Amino acid sequence: MANKKNAKITVQSILNLPASKAWEIWTKPEHIIKWNFAGDDWHCPKAENDLRVGGKFMSRMEAKDGSFGFDFEGEYDLVNANERIEYFLADGRRVKIEFREEAGKTKVIESFDPENENSHDMQKQGWQMILDNYKKYAESL
Repeated sequence: MANKKNAKITVQSILNLPASKAWEIWTKPEHIIKWNFAGDDWHCPKAENDLRVGGKFMSRMEAKDGSFGFDFEGEYDLVNANERIEYFLADGRRVKIEFREEAGKTKVIESFDPENENSHDMQKQGWQMILDNYKKYAESL
């Protein structure tokens, strides 16, 4: 369970896309597998997403050399299309993602409860790398 005295960690990026397109790329499994990993030595071979309140999602993240892998999974408790997603992870930590469109660009802001095994800086860096991958992939389409 998340340590309640830990402050949330926030990462963000601005995409040169409208919110509806940013949302689609964030939520559709055929896109998720193309960006949901932190570095070139990782990949996301599988993603499932039941995008509704009470729906569950799962992304499989693996090192390309097969040395390590894990399932990132949770359940949605708020889904406002093109605007906001909130969910909780299997360990009880909470995550919120906002899509704020302005002048044809979308700011994606992701806030999450930290886990207790890795430093806040390491967690922020990892989540930011995934968000940067998302931006790069989304803008390449």
